[in-house]
Amino acid sequence: MTLEGIHHVTAITADAPRNVDFYTRVLGLRLVKKTVNQDDPTIYHLFYADERGSPGSDITFFEYPGARRGRAGAGMVHRISWRLASEDALDFWQQRLRAEGVPLSRIAGLLRFSDPDGLGLELAVVENTDEPLIADHPEIPMELALQGFDGVRAFSSEPSASRDFLERVLGFMPASDTGYECRGRERGSRYAYDPARDTGIGGAGTVHHVAWASPIDELERWRQLVLDAGASPTPVIDRYYFRSVYFREPSGVLFELATLGPGFTADEPLDSLGEQLSLPPSFEHLRRRLEGDMAPLPSSRTEQRGRPRA
Repeated sequence: MTLEGIHHVTAITADAPRNVDFYTRVLGLRLVKKTVNQDDPTIYHLFYADERGSPGSDITFFEYPGARRGRAGAGMVHRISWRLASEDALDFWQQRLRAEGVPLSRIAGLLRFSDPDGLGLELAVVENTDEPLIADHPEIPMELALQGFDGVRAFSSEPSASRDFLERVLGFMPASDTGYECRGRERGSRYAYDPARDTGIGGAGTVHHVAWASPIDELERWRQLVLDAGASPTPVIDRYYFRSVYFREPSGVLFELATLGPGFTADEPLDSLGEQLSLPPSFEHLRRRLEGDMAPLPSSRTEQRGRPRA
């Protein structure tokens, strides 16, 4: 069995309308699912991805309105990296982000910046044979667009403690003393550690978990492998759009194993993904109350891209 790289990364935002504006209008991703946190259905769970809502391109956010800004520390992902195709793409994004007033730094094939909540982001020129996962956007030529995740970086006070688990149990391949590649038959992603300097504080601008992609018929076996290795995985949880198992790897980072399917078209046509509030059947009885209580968001791709930045 092999995991197919990153499935999705989930983070926290304090302002859903501002979040939608940044990830759709500025970064050019598609809002592919507007739903609720299934563990706390009073808050939004927003999913942004490529045109098809593909695993490997999907960054998601729980909205806690007005939440204080957090700080990544030991056992937390602190940077998310997307692939770009060329230095020309890097030039484009440097100009685009500067025009939006986003502070950034450029080093050897990388652009680093933060989203409006302070979440660390990176665009990297990467050569590989993985299929580019691209969203349509009228201002961003396809050859310059984000192409899916390259990887994530986490803080750890003792990264060597995770080595055996990552390599022997999850099948990650070492790429450096503190870096790994998770590669399956179709896709791969990077996972790396940086030294932890502070204790983390959860809140806006922090990553909640990183999910790795499993074929749907292998999830139970992955869960058993994790359990046999001494971790404490949850039971398989049906999230309607995929099935999930959660556990912490030895450095403390919350991992999820999420299945490649059923996918976001389980309750919406591909052409109109993300345009309405989607609720799994077990939450449908809450629709009237939720639609009355939750902040309005752009309801079409045109509105998403045209909204002025907060």
